[in-house]
Amino acid sequence: MPTALVTGAAGFIGSFVCRTLLEEGWRVIGLDCLSDYYDVALKARREETLAAYDAYRSVHDKVETPGLLMRLFEEEKPDVVIHLAAQAGVRYSIENPRSYLESNIVGTFELLEAARAHPPRHMLLASTSSAYGANEAMPYRETDKADHQMSFYAATKKSTESMAHSYAHLFDLPITMFRFFTVYGPWGRPDMALFKFTKAILEGRPIDVYNHGDMKRDFTYVEDLVHAIRLLIDAVPRRPEDGVVEEGDSLSPVAPFRVVNIGNSDAVQLTDFIAAIETATGRTAARNLMPMQPGDVPATWADATLLKRLTGYAPKTSVPEGVAKFVRWYRQYYNA
Repeated sequence: MPTALVTGAAGFIGSFVCRTLLEEGWRVIGLDCLSDYYDVALKARREETLAAYDAYRSVHDKVETPGLLMRLFEEEKPDVVIHLAAQAGVRYSIENPRSYLESNIVGTFELLEAARAHPPRHMLLASTSSAYGANEAMPYRETDKADHQMSFYAATKKSTESMAHSYAHLFDLPITMFRFFTVYGPWGRPDMALFKFTKAILEGRPIDVYNHGDMKRDFTYVEDLVHAIRLLIDAVPRRPEDGVVEEGDSLSPVAPFRVVNIGNSDAVQLTDFIAAIETATGRTAARNLMPMQPGDVPATWADATLLKRLTGYAPKTSVPEGVAKFVRWYRQYYNA
């Protein structure tokens, strides 16, 4: 029975990852501090679904706690590590940047130090499409430069990519970084647009539409994303012996390190996303049109060619289909 350590296990994506591995017969160590950034009760309910599995061990603590991850690595000797714990949110990083420094950068450092002492077979760390920052050429490719992040959140995630690459090079740790593109679906985060829009529409309140609706996002359904993560576990990067990397591959020429986009490869207009919510709820949204928010970008769009090359898989759930699944879950969960 292989062992996986999943950080952020009670989070939106983390809970789906844990469940997928548990259903495959893995033993899973789930680490989460159950922070109050959003509804702790929702996180606890996600964790309840995991506690039903005998092969699940729950650990409540922060990834940045000195020595915690070192002890977990020493005790459990995980075969695979999936690092999803992070302080998320673009706008909140303007209000409380220190929490991003501690969770994202210090937490990742603690993880890398533990892996240095007790190397797993493969480490998979979450980054973000926000790392592409001010890039205007789309779709975003992993081989594009990503030097101009627009928020401190994005800057911390890009920093973790650089940190991970240095450890991969120095200590031959196989590491895959994935850049997520606007993940949505059942059990999603209350601070995300789909959750906020659905709640407001069902309660008869107007929704805040930034940049007057002139925004595009590569919305990626959570189960598609998690399936891609599961397949990438087996796509372990290897340091190229001659330093030569195939064209289009983000593999480092000096380390067993790779960056992979996970997106739906489709830039959807925000107004079309809202229309899908209206269809799923059977109600029309009252729109409060607002300017672009600091740190935000007008569009994201993934080139997922490398994901397809490595795994044979491409996310495929359409926005209307995925939104309808979320709205059904929301109505049931909140009796709305």
